[in-house]
Amino acid sequence: MSKFYDDLMTGLNEAVAIERGELKGRKTVYEIQPVKKYDNIQIKQIRTEVGMTQVLFANYMGVSCKTVEAWEKGTNHPTGTACRLISMLENKTFETLPFVHKVATL
Repeated sequence: MSKFYDDLMTGLNEAVAIERGELKGRKTVYEIQPVKKYDNIQIKQIRTEVGMTQVLFANYMGVSCKTVEAWEKGTNHPTGTACRLISMLENKTFETLPFVHKVATL
């Protein structure tokens, strides 16, 4: 048969063996770190370190430029999801995101 069929049958046979106790199942355990909070100075520093303008940063974050301005002034503060995206910038892992595409190296 096809490789797909063979892989599917192998997986199903393993599932049956695990259910019967003939094979030990595998599991992966993840630990999620608490959301890091960022102040206005840190936000601006991270944004400038990765070379983003406020407009580009706002597009990356999915917020308005006014929101970025408020974060950098300290008037407002990013929430959990926004802080996760900022941490990806801080750790230089943002290029792995499916909505980020490198178009040039200058």
